[in-house]
Amino acid sequence: MYMDGILNLYKKIGETPLGRIERLRSESLEYKDATLSYAGRLDPVAEGVMLVLVGEENKNREKYLGLEKEYEFDVLWGVETDTYDVLGKITASGEVIAEPDKEKIKKLLERYKGKIKQKYPPYSSQPVKGRPLFEWARDGKIDQIEIPEKEIEIKEISLVSQSEISAGDLKKKILENIFSVKGDFRQEEIASGWNVFFANFTKHSTQNQSAKFYLSTFHATVTSGAYMRGLADSFGKELGVGAIAFRILRTRVGEYKVGDSLR
Repeated sequence: MYMDGILNLYKKIGETPLGRIERLRSESLEYKDATLSYAGRLDPVAEGVMLVLVGEENKNREKYLGLEKEYEFDVLWGVETDTYDVLGKITASGEVIAEPDKEKIKKLLERYKGKIKQKYPPYSSQPVKGRPLFEWARDGKIDQIEIPEKEIEIKEISLVSQSEISAGDLKKKILENIFSVKGDFRQEEIASGWNVFFANFTKHSTQNQSAKFYLSTFHATVTSGAYMRGLADSFGKELGVGAIAFRILRTRVGEYKVGDSLR
């Protein structure tokens, strides 16, 4: 028999929140018929802490939705997508960029600390006129509506490190992440676009396969509802080079830490 309460689960890259719940039911049969819901979704290519409410604890869902969150996320510079992460159609890209200036990034982060307005990503479940934003985006009608925004608070954000990755290794990792996702997320179309992107990149690069891309790793403590992929997109636009979220790891929700998550 299951016990009413809350579970700190680890959601893997490629799983949807509902997919993670179904894996729990199949791996732990005591939850097979339990009433389960998640408090705070994670994007398919994000990973980390996902809180699942069990039985009577579902009545307290609002309490968990507002908990503070911590993330570690990697920003890939030099490309933009319509989802602000790797699971999206490429909308803009530049030539090989130099390593981002750390001092410029640190000055940028200072402007983001505190309360700010953040628009919902076009590919998100936020409803507008009775339809989630991603439906408007998929139908090519996102320009027919005003994308809403909400106030969030970035309590702490810092640049942890910078690294480089070869075009070949980056392509391999992106395609692995795309095809790890279950369900209809335009995977074939998205992968085709990335293949063209890398083909053009290596063709125009004097370094060919040794050409490198740059990643910056950030740590952030935020209020509920903040989108790390939205921050990545904003950083890229402000620095004039374009950027997406390459990796997102949720490390904490309230008092629930990733080191204690059930895998």
